[in-house]
Amino acid sequence: MGVVHHRYATVQGHRIFYREAGSPDAPTIVLLHGFPTSSFMFRNLIPALADRYHVIAPDHLGFGYSDMPSVEEFDYTFDALADLTAGLLDQLGVARYAIYVQDYGAPIGWRLALARPDAITAIITQNGNGYEAGFIDGFWQTVWDYQREQTAETEAAIRTALTMDATRWQYLTGVADESLVSPDTWHHDFALLSRPGNDAIQLALFRDYATNLPLYAALHDHLRHHRPPVLAVWGKDDPIFGPDGARAFAADVPDAEIHLLDGGHFLLESAGDKVAELIRDFLSRVIATGPTEREAYATAAPMRG
Repeated sequence: MGVVHHRYATVQGHRIFYREAGSPDAPTIVLLHGFPTSSFMFRNLIPALADRYHVIAPDHLGFGYSDMPSVEEFDYTFDALADLTAGLLDQLGVARYAIYVQDYGAPIGWRLALARPDAITAIITQNGNGYEAGFIDGFWQTVWDYQREQTAETEAAIRTALTMDATRWQYLTGVADESLVSPDTWHHDFALLSRPGNDAIQLALFRDYATNLPLYAALHDHLRHHRPPVLAVWGKDDPIFGPDGARAFAADVPDAEIHLLDGGHFLLESAGDKVAELIRDFLSRVIATGPTEREAYATAAPMRG
């Protein structure tokens, strides 16, 4: 099992926590977590990949062990979180990398890809939407209502997503055998959500999520033009992002590899071994790992085929 390092870097004046494993000379994969978790969600996946890849998993600002400036001190937007991630990767000297995106990690990853198209060697999306297909109305209507109008009623409704019950619901819904999911997961996330001031951060990001859907057209153009290899591995019973969100990638990447697995939103908790197996197989075929091949791949034209 690979050794995982737990590190901090100061980016744009903010202390960012990240997990790192594997040789820096190997191809890099950047793991981007969702709401309401952190790089903690990758604690088992990182060592499963680190024998072959250089793995980096940051905590977004306001999440996990990264700094948590107040909303008065920092404007929490997905643009800002993507800028911090890009700054971290620049500081670490990472110029080419695959991305694994889940939930909030998806709009951050899409911004990275759009800003530096040639940096992205492959995309792995695990319940991370890039299309309007797949949004489950039962969850998202509350978010849309709050984005449209911030009232006492819409805020009270969206605040239910910050409760222990809602955090537990995200982990267990869609999982056939709930005993596979450790209670450590939702207790860990809820403890961090409960820090004074974190609720305002999450409300700001719920509002800013409205900026993500307008980016989808540019993302689809990017996928068609640059043709990055795409693996969509999805918990098919996710109550937030349904399987149509996975299938949609085939519209712009006809050779996208799409796998719908038994599980929910946090698929790694109940099917982590299978997800790791699919990632290793996928990356072994789309990213060269020998030094000579890596250099050739890095200088190749952005179009595959």
